Amino acid sequence: MHQYLVIQDIVVILLVSLPIIFLFRKIHLPSIVGFLIAGMIIGPFGFKLITQLESVEMMAEIGIILLLFTIGLEVSFTQLIRLKKFLLLAGGLQITLTIVFSTVIFYLLRIPLNQAIFFGMLVSLSSTVIVLKLLSDSSELEAPQGKISLGILIFQDLVIVPMFLALPVLGSAGELNLTDILLKLALAFGTVGLLLLGAKFLMAKIMYQLANLRMRDAFMIGILLILLGTAYITHAMGLSFALGAFIAGLILAESDYNFQIIADIQPLRDAFNSIFFVSIGLLLNIQFVIDFPVKILVLTLSIILLKGLIVVLIVLFMKYPLRIAIVTGLIVAQIGEFSFVLAQAGGNFGLIASDNYNAFLASSIFTMILTPFLFKLAPHLGFKSAEIGKQKSEITSAEKELTGHVIVAGFGLNGKNLTHVLKETGISYVVVELNPDTVLEEKKKGEKIIFGDISKVEILHRTNIEKAKVLVFAISDPATTRRSLSLAKQLNPNIYTVVRTRYVNEIDELAKLGADVIIPEEFETSLEIFRKVLEKYHIPLNIIMKQVAIIRNESYKLLRKDEKEPTSFIHLDEILAAGITETYFVNDDNPFIEKELSEINLRAETDATIIAIVRDGKTITNPSGKEKLLAHDTLVITGNHVSVDKAIWYLNGDKDE
Repeated sequence: MHQYLVIQDIVVILLVSLPIIFLFRKIHLPSIVGFLIAGMIIGPFGFKLITQLESVEMMAEIGIILLLFTIGLEVSFTQLIRLKKFLLLAGGLQITLTIVFSTVIFYLLRIPLNQAIFFGMLVSLSSTVIVLKLLSDSSELEAPQGKISLGILIFQDLVIVPMFLALPVLGSAGELNLTDILLKLALAFGTVGLLLLGAKFLMAKIMYQLANLRMRDAFMIGILLILLGTAYITHAMGLSFALGAFIAGLILAESDYNFQIIADIQPLRDAFNSIFFVSIGLLLNIQFVIDFPVKILVLTLSIILLKGLIVVLIVLFMKYPLRIAIVTGLIVAQIGEFSFVLAQAGGNFGLIASDNYNAFLASSIFTMILTPFLFKLAPHLGFKSAEIGKQKSEITSAEKELTGHVIVAGFGLNGKNLTHVLKETGISYVVVELNPDTVLEEKKKGEKIIFGDISKVEILHRTNIEKAKVLVFAISDPATTRRSLSLAKQLNPNIYTVVRTRYVNEIDELAKLGADVIIPEEFETSLEIFRKVLEKYHIPLNIIMKQVAIIRNESYKLLRKDEKEPTSFIHLDEILAAGITETYFVNDDNPFIEKELSEINLRAETDATIIAIVRDGKTITNPSGKEKLLAHDTLVITGNHVSVDKAIWYLNGDKDE
């Protein structure tokens, strides 16, 4: 029966995973935290529902292989170029400074230098899965803290490769001479280079042949062969399976089939990832935590403070406000999933002792569990710090003279489009933007833009908000928008505020804060579809616009509620039954050209009537049956909706319709 225990373990993990996913979605926390806690509860140090870790660890390894593979697929050169500043500057400094400071601290604690460097590497990595999930759910990926965090995370994902390559060197620091070290590095980089070089010439042809088979199972098997084959080659050369998986992802990222590969692999990845995070929880020795609670607490808080402080300093160095620095620092202050993989790999080289491993594992898991709560707390700490660290800004004479102007918060696509229209119409405005590079670049072009955090009173004063007429929020940062909106209404109760938001669940709160117009992207798309459909049914434009206005004025309640309010909406069946007037242009190839209206017999065929003909700029009213139809005539047709539609089809020559 022992060989079937792995199935029993999978059943237990999946049985626990389903309610965790449901519960944590309800309380708006990442399910990853639930998986970690579940592993602690059902593991060998908890209720002992799972005691044999070997098979679970093997499945967890598959989860990491799939995770690294998909990260390799998603790291495109276009994305790297777009985030190059955040990637190289923020990411590079974060990894370097964290490793350096951590190494010094651990070395002062009398840990050997090679192990101290290894511990610094473990501390430097953050959780890509948790952070991206939190940023995505809160619509902050495009906010400054989202872009900086994304740049740091991508750099961390990329630097995992040299970290794995460094393990043999660190593990043999006392035994290898310089020649041995250089040979190992040359072998490792040579293997990676040969894989990438071979893939450049062969992979496009291989992928084409796989796709050309037009068999989904063959395509999937081929992808798995490339993935596992590359992973096995790197493992055989003394590197890790995970490194090979990442290389395989990079190889396939530039192919035309990467989106299909991601779609096929993602369900497998998500399933095995849940097993991976549960397996981490399984490894936590609860008795060790009970025996050394102070040690675990100090280590957990030290990691969060050290990583958070380093990121805060980096973001401030990049000339972003203190609020953005604090929020970003707390977002990436946890230990990442790849740290566990690196720790297990380092154990094979004698880089981490048993007690140190238990302490690292416990503190890392607690940093992950605390991350969602720190994420919710971060904006409040950021706003508080912004008030404490007030900086006075000199208001230029030009800004003092602004009156009746528009304040535009954010200079992304929406902000640029708005200012372009304002400029063309001669309406004065001022833009507030947080990206220092954007401000510098746009100022050179003569743009009316100032650097600052729109949620700070000083910046609002600098925009001369007391004399402003309109304030438009074109930023992707819900917390900042709410804070700024509240302050703006306090400083100028009469200012007209327009707020853009991604999700409709933010409408009620924004309305309570005094927003005059709230534009949720989800429902504006719905309204555009609604308008186009009604136009197709020849609903008069004034009626369509009235319905759109009703929906907007009621804060989209008609679309948000399951029970509609019929009294607020004009019934379309009444409109459809009423008469309408439509115009029809006669093209050169119309089949009825040179025919008399009596021959066309439109009324008898469709119940619609031609009441006028516009020809050469002149109108022929109530045309007789002997009037001939000429090319480029415009016919004015009246009738109900059905008859007018029939008339248009009939005049087009579609008699069957």
